[in-house]
Amino acid sequence: MAQLHKKFTDSQVKELMERYLKKEVKRRYLQEILGVKRRRFCALVKQYHENPKNFSIQYHRKKKSRTIPLTIEKNIIKELRFEQKLIKDKDVPLKSYNYSFIQEQLKAKFNQQVSLPTIIDRAKKHDFYLKKPKRKAHDREVLTNYAGELIQHDSSLHKWSPYASEKWYLITSIDDFSRYLLYAVLIRKETTWAHIMALQALFLKHGLPFSIYADSHRVFRFVRGRDDVWRKNYLLTDEANTQWKQVINDCNVKYIPALSPQAKGKVERPYRWLQDHLVRICARENIKDIRGARRILAQEVHQYNHRRIHSTTLEIPYLRFQRALKDKKSMFRDFAIKPPFQSIRDIFCIRLERTVNPYRKISINNVVLKADHTPIGAKVELRVYANERTGLSEIRIWHNNKLMGIQRAKTKDLKLVHF
Repeated sequence: MAQLHKKFTDSQVKELMERYLKKEVKRRYLQEILGVKRRRFCALVKQYHENPKNFSIQYHRKKKSRTIPLTIEKNIIKELRFEQKLIKDKDVPLKSYNYSFIQEQLKAKFNQQVSLPTIIDRAKKHDFYLKKPKRKAHDREVLTNYAGELIQHDSSLHKWSPYASEKWYLITSIDDFSRYLLYAVLIRKETTWAHIMALQALFLKHGLPFSIYADSHRVFRFVRGRDDVWRKNYLLTDEANTQWKQVINDCNVKYIPALSPQAKGKVERPYRWLQDHLVRICARENIKDIRGARRILAQEVHQYNHRRIHSTTLEIPYLRFQRALKDKKSMFRDFAIKPPFQSIRDIFCIRLERTVNPYRKISINNVVLKADHTPIGAKVELRVYANERTGLSEIRIWHNNKLMGIQRAKTKDLKLVHF
């Protein structure tokens, strides 16, 4: 229907109607002038004929205010008030409202369908609205062509629940091509061993990737100046291999250091999504310990991997990952133990060097171990594997590419900073 009020005045249309009624102009010409169809034209003629004096084509659109049930209104305000409480808590890593999350909560908890504009409208009316800060432009493109071509690995420390008495570390690994979260775990303390266990879980389940992208944290990389206190000060950056880097070297996986936080943008975005949802759900479920938070994390990782369409790839991460494997668009290789080593405990381990004393013994922080069948004065390599369940560490003694013996000790007695 043509919007006559924007094209003609009332007097112009009245004149045309009067000429039509006097049969001065045929209908089809007037329809063409007005740009209306026959039905609309006949309605105008009827309207003018019935009341020529008050005839008008002007109208005012009546804005209908959408009303929602009082119970829904109360629940929206309740959820917004809860969000506000979290944002004001300085220990909680939330800086903005998540109206989509509130929409999901209303549906899940109360089976109430509410549109996002309605929630935002109530937020603005009741002062639960914050303007989003301007962010610097970043590259959101997928720069890899294969699954396993680049794995981004990182950790983040936050207070994931306002009711928890401590902060926890979240360690994750994500495939750059598919955006599939391959590994995610919450731990109380960040150690070299925790990151080595992450590599073990990743490599044994999915295979060996082509490269791993991580920041310059001391766990991953030796940097001259920063880490001189731990190493001989004449070593240059990257001349000393960290324990974590020695593991990926044994697996023939390339390490690529990220030189700035901005360079890790692709892994930071899943962190923000997990951070946002993990904190909000932990708060609503009154989570106080890490076990409860780990349960929530598992649920959210499953949602991210299997249910949600990624904003960059426009695909569900799991389906994109599986299709890459099916189409042979993968750079993952089968994990194999590098000769002469015999067990995964020779690969995913802490490495130490010791010299055998005249009694054919060695020591680790006053824990004395036997080194039978090993030449006196020989330098041996110890590969230490900690069993977190039993609290015992297995020390595998290597000399000239031969396993000379296996000893066991309590992990806490070894006092290795890496654990």
